[in-house]
Amino acid sequence: MSIYFPVIFVSALYYAIGYFINEENSKFLLSGYNTMSDEERKKFDIENYLIFFKSFFKQQSLISFLIFQISYLIFKVEEPLIFWSIYITIAIVYLVVKSQKFNK
Repeated sequence: MSIYFPVIFVSALYYAIGYFINEENSKFLLSGYNTMSDEERKKFDIENYLIFFKSFFKQQSLISFLIFQISYLIFKVEEPLIFWSIYITIAIVYLVVKSQKFNK
């Protein structure tokens, strides 16, 4: 059962990120956006980015848990954590690549 603790924690953290980020606190919480100058922020489509960002993290909270659960039912030992870690890494790379289109 202790193998579930990090997975549940990360899933809850992902959902919280997707739920609590908004336009007001994005100046402080979003990496990269918080270091932009005011004119760079004007060029960045934050409204549509936040729609993408929030839905991405809410989906990842569920999908990453399901991937872990399915692989845990199939493999048992360390493989589920390996699959889960690889999936999370690929998902974050996807987020970074897709985020580039919001910079006008």
